[in-house]
Amino acid sequence: MNYNDSHTYFERPAEIELIRQMARGPLKPKQEKQLNDWLSGPPDSKDAFIIKPAAQFLHTTRQQADSAMLFGDFWYEGELCILFADTNVGKSILAVQIGDALSRGTPLPRFAMKQQASTVLYFDFELNDAQFTKRYTSDLHGQHQFGPNFYRVVFNPDADGSRRFNSYHEYINNALENAIVSSGARVIIIDNITCLRSSTQSAATAVNLMQNLQTIKNKYGLSVLVLAHTPKRNPAKPVTRNDLQGSKMLINFADSAFAIGESQTKSSWRYLKQIKQRSGSQVYGADNVYLCEIIKPYNNLHFDFYGPGNETDHLSPYTEQQRKHQEVRILQLHQQGRSIRQIAADTGISLSSVFRLVKKLGSVGGYS
Repeated sequence: MNYNDSHTYFERPAEIELIRQMARGPLKPKQEKQLNDWLSGPPDSKDAFIIKPAAQFLHTTRQQADSAMLFGDFWYEGELCILFADTNVGKSILAVQIGDALSRGTPLPRFAMKQQASTVLYFDFELNDAQFTKRYTSDLHGQHQFGPNFYRVVFNPDADGSRRFNSYHEYINNALENAIVSSGARVIIIDNITCLRSSTQSAATAVNLMQNLQTIKNKYGLSVLVLAHTPKRNPAKPVTRNDLQGSKMLINFADSAFAIGESQTKSSWRYLKQIKQRSGSQVYGADNVYLCEIIKPYNNLHFDFYGPGNETDHLSPYTEQQRKHQEVRILQLHQQGRSIRQIAADTGISLSSVFRLVKKLGSVGGYS
């Protein structure tokens, strides 16, 4: 056999050669480092944990520190953000407006925004086609021209794929991921999370969905905006994280959150308020909410943004007469057999406050 034949001669792998040299005697420092690097190796991408020196994380994330704003300080690129408000306050209107702007790469007035057009998937589980059309058309001005990268996604009434999955939750998660992969979208808006539940069990399914959204977000490098409702709330009190339905669980899985408050001074006025933030600082707190108004001058129902204001100026004044009326209402509901929890939901008053008032006004026969 000709050992000089290039087809049969091969060079030993560096790792094997290092081990052979180690058997002959001590390795040089450089060789020892090479062997340690080979033995430790990089972490498997399938492992549950990634272990690196803290300094490497700083170096890696320094380039990611300046995340692009998607909607001013309210929502940053790469975040899972929650937008919540009461029913009919304008969550869907604002979400469509933000998604349309991102799909064009055109910032909304007064708010910094990534100026590179992105493919946006807007999962609309709130409006039917006729309702959506009514918002963005007019007899005089025709149809609003959405950006070419803005896609509305709705449920397919003829879909039967859920039978292949163990649960509706698994089916929805798979469908979401398929839509993201097939479209190549990097921005998704879900309106709203409660519509993705297969039952009235509020907490467990919604939390599972949020967990899965975080996983998908990290896997594909997405920016996600999730819309959620608030229970009926007291208009005399500021908006807080406690107003988010299932807040103590859902908001923990969000990178940021902001709310739309309803001004008590004018029916069409709203204000935007930051509730949670990680990428930036709190700019729009209670003393600096951002005032806006819902308008439809032509064929496009949208928010018109005005400027900063104080939340207190837009809350309902709480008078002694209101307090007495509130007590009478709570007592009436209690006498009708409503539970403490049901009374709280109906009146927008916290569970603990209702309990104290019922205990003060009469005996509590048990609550749930």
